[in-house]
Amino acid sequence: MMLDGHQDAWAQWHAAMAGPRMHHGWILAGQRGIGKASFAMAAARELVAEPGVPQPPGEHPDVIVLSHLPASKDDEKKRDDGKPFALKRSISVDQIRAMQLRLHTRPTLGARRVIIIDPADDLEKGAANALLKSLEEPPVGTHFMLVAHRPGRLLATIRSRCRLLRFARIEDGAIDAILQREVPSADSATRAAAIMAAGGSPGAALDFVELDLKVLHRLMQDIAVRGDPGFILRGRLAEAMGARPDRRKQMAAVELARAIAAGALQDISAASIPGVVETHAELARLTAEVPTANFDAGLLVLEIGTLLTRLAASREPAHG
Repeated sequence: MMLDGHQDAWAQWHAAMAGPRMHHGWILAGQRGIGKASFAMAAARELVAEPGVPQPPGEHPDVIVLSHLPASKDDEKKRDDGKPFALKRSISVDQIRAMQLRLHTRPTLGARRVIIIDPADDLEKGAANALLKSLEEPPVGTHFMLVAHRPGRLLATIRSRCRLLRFARIEDGAIDAILQREVPSADSATRAAAIMAAGGSPGAALDFVELDLKVLHRLMQDIAVRGDPGFILRGRLAEAMGARPDRRKQMAAVELARAIAAGALQDISAASIPGVVETHAELARLTAEVPTANFDAGLLVLEIGTLLTRLAASREPAHG
């Protein structure tokens, strides 16, 4: 199935599949929410499929996915009950070693097996070193797809053994089509606001609509333009965020702030650019930490708001 906006990635993937020898390691790199994991699943199923061999519609025995596990036994139960649950901070060495044990057996349905690690930039140090051994001497028919939001965090030795497949930002029209398909109740004004806030990420746009982030976004824009000397806007931001926002909403809030910081580069003086870049880097750090860290919601909102006030300062004319 062709995924929205990823025609170039599919063209590279299909060209590699048609070549004489498919590379065994791939890094799928691009911003969070752009569709890399969905691409990985669809591409993996294509790779393991063989003519005349029926393929299961659900989970595939020859496509192994490693990701964050529930943080505790209690969180495992919440997951099994369909309730929100916390995740561990990293993908552990035990997960990698368990996967490697499976590599001693033959694939179930055909000659190929695919290991997807999502996100590979959250591998703990021991896990990354263990994975490197498999990348250096991959079993015949085994292929690795490493989903990476920040590929620079991967070991250089891992990067050197993988082919890089970059995912560009999705065009506004393609994101609008996704929103119309996935959230048909969203009106055109809501979709337009979501697209503006998403920074080219369909996942961020869907979060904007499904989590109803219009008020959050408006308050963040006000803080970034006007500042917040009396902490009034940050108080309203905390109210809009809610006392116990789930991790998805926390993540969406940081992504909104990052998009505003990126947009600020378009209307500031050259002298202010380093400060805005630093603010964006701090928000990127939060983006990396929110999925797995246990943030106090109030402190997270305060940090987001305080970082956005720097953008207002960057717009003030210099004197002297």
